[in-house]
Amino acid sequence: MSLPRSLLSLIASLAAVSAPAMAVDIPAAVEATAKREINAATLAAPIRYLASDALEGRGPATRGDTLARLYLATELESLGFQPAGPNKSWQQEFDVVGTKAQLPQAWSFTTKSGPVDLKLGDDYIAGSGVQTNSAGFDNADLVFVGYGIEAPEYKWNDFKGIDVKGKVLVMLNNDPDWDDKLFAGKTRLYYGRWTYKYESAARHGAAGVIIVHTTPSAGYPWQVVRSSWGGEQFELPAEGEPRIQMKGWGTEDAVRRLLKAGGFDLDKLVASAKTRGFKPVSLGIKTSIHFDNKVSRVRTGNVAGILPGSDPKLKDEVVIYSAHHDHFGIGAPDAKGDTIYNGAEDNASGCAQLLAMARAFVALPERPRRSILMLFVAGEEQGLLGSKYYSLHPTIPAGKIAANINYDGGNFQGRTRDMTQVGMGKSSLDAIAKALVERQGRTLVPDQFPDKGYFYRSDQFSFAKIGVPALYFDGGTDFIGKPAGWGRKEKEEWTEHVYHQPSDQIDDTWVFDGMIEDASIGFFAGWLVAQADAMPTWNPGDEFEAARKAALTAN
Repeated sequence: MSLPRSLLSLIASLAAVSAPAMAVDIPAAVEATAKREINAATLAAPIRYLASDALEGRGPATRGDTLARLYLATELESLGFQPAGPNKSWQQEFDVVGTKAQLPQAWSFTTKSGPVDLKLGDDYIAGSGVQTNSAGFDNADLVFVGYGIEAPEYKWNDFKGIDVKGKVLVMLNNDPDWDDKLFAGKTRLYYGRWTYKYESAARHGAAGVIIVHTTPSAGYPWQVVRSSWGGEQFELPAEGEPRIQMKGWGTEDAVRRLLKAGGFDLDKLVASAKTRGFKPVSLGIKTSIHFDNKVSRVRTGNVAGILPGSDPKLKDEVVIYSAHHDHFGIGAPDAKGDTIYNGAEDNASGCAQLLAMARAFVALPERPRRSILMLFVAGEEQGLLGSKYYSLHPTIPAGKIAANINYDGGNFQGRTRDMTQVGMGKSSLDAIAKALVERQGRTLVPDQFPDKGYFYRSDQFSFAKIGVPALYFDGGTDFIGKPAGWGRKEKEEWTEHVYHQPSDQIDDTWVFDGMIEDASIGFFAGWLVAQADAMPTWNPGDEFEAARKAALTAN
């Protein structure tokens, strides 16, 4: 009997934690270069510029986006990297379609107890699912479909063959997380991501979706949903794939009130969804909604620079470092009236770490054997658009990409005794990560917030889908000089009040010693991969192993 991939991954993750570290040899010259080039100044300066009000939040296809891309390209050029975009350019530009839904202030539903209205912003938020000037549906039935998941490998099907064409589906966020024998237990898989929910509904011909928001199931409060979905939404141009008319979210209280008016108890419906035998429930509630969209087709782009390797046989293979350069631009004001979503930690800090590592690679006395590609991707906040586009149109064949090392955020609060590897247990990169972290006298730990599904929320996921083994580091939570639990509490507070808000700004409270250590580990990891005779591999049975085999076969 074969074991589920989630169980294999859990076993591998536990093995990675307990396994002895591999021996790594970092030459003194490489160590000294990292210490010289990755420092507070080389990290702080790019963050201050990229997160300044002058760049207006770096929204896709805006003035700030253009300036950010120009800045990153010129920085790479000044360091001595070579252009790695199409036709020897610095940028891989591509079209995106922006839609700004003109939603009604009240969304009306008909129930057996009478009409119920949900208030825009307070009760519901939504975006258009289609790239047309108008969207909507008439007299659509609401159907509760549990988690909205079809996963044959886990013997799970929330649809059971029920026809939901033209209906509005009420879905729970996350995936089954109450039993380690179901899916991956507390570790969220792609099945638990909101992107999967909308894709699943579209495959079934649904008209729309209402995802029931709770802070635990989303991993962030309602305010994050509201700010993230309140502005213009961007996608890659549609190519004939199935689509729903409206991508909606509802607060738990609003959905509870709506279902109660229809004669249903949300808690009982949730309980019923926690079994493989669950069947969709027609709620006897109907709704109509129509809204106009402001639609634009504009261009953004990834920035790519390459440092050619020194080995004649291996220089055609690359280690790709990635960090997204976008944020949310100008949006709704916060309580202080600030409308610029600066994105200092998310993700000017990731861009700064890549630039610092680029400096270090250029300053090495000898180039690495494999080439090093620095890739600053667009549109991550809109659904990994830039990395998805790159994965569909890679400038380097997937089978020639040795590994991806992704930075999404940075530690600005001090040194930690630990460092987090999101996706631990998935590839041979674990051994490198563990050895490097232990060289700093620290402990490598798996994702400390596995319920949030971070591996499927940042750009390394796009590379993994085409088979590229990926490292995604996150900061630790065991801060030196702070009481136990302080770091975890700070992370949760930051997510509650700063994440995707105008308050994500650099200030004089930032300290860089922890970020320096974290970036140095990423630099050494890439150097080791670039020097190795063989490329990294996915662990046997991993969900991305088959894609890697296909990519290598295509070489």
